[in-house]
Amino acid sequence: MKRIAVALLPIVFAGVSLAQTPAPATPPVATDVTAEDISKFIDALPRDRVSDRPIRTVSVTGDYRIGVYGVFRPKDIPGGANLHPVNTTEIYYMLKGYATLVTGGTLSDPRPAPSPSTSIRGSGIEGGVSRRIVPGDVVVIPGHTPHYWSELETDIEYLIFRPDPDNRIPLVD
Repeated sequence: MKRIAVALLPIVFAGVSLAQTPAPATPPVATDVTAEDISKFIDALPRDRVSDRPIRTVSVTGDYRIGVYGVFRPKDIPGGANLHPVNTTEIYYMLKGYATLVTGGTLSDPRPAPSPSTSIRGSGIEGGVSRRIVPGDVVVIPGHTPHYWSELETDIEYLIFRPDPDNRIPLVD
């Protein structure tokens, strides 16, 4: 048994070293988005409509982009269901408010969103997963996944982190 373990050690170490990627010649620079930046940004969003706007988007080592978006959604405008037919994942982080989010399933009454959007809209979702979202909750919504706020108990404010492997989202400093 000892001989087998000793014989396998070089293979294990080789596998571990091959799994690591080499560091870039120029180390990447971290990007800060402070709590103050987020609060000021979201407080400045219009209160009479749904606002989903970039706070900051950056290129990460040239391989992909990631965006940090601030969203304000008034209680009286829940909006319809969406499906983004792209590889970009959306990660929701609820800051304020209470609402029900539905993900997955099938869009009801699908139709293209108004241009320039590439989204597909619907009146709702059939067969999705429904969950109540409260401040501090995080939901990861992969690209190509239908989602919508089926009920808003209050106005809501949340962040969306969008890792974009296809470099579709514009850079915003």
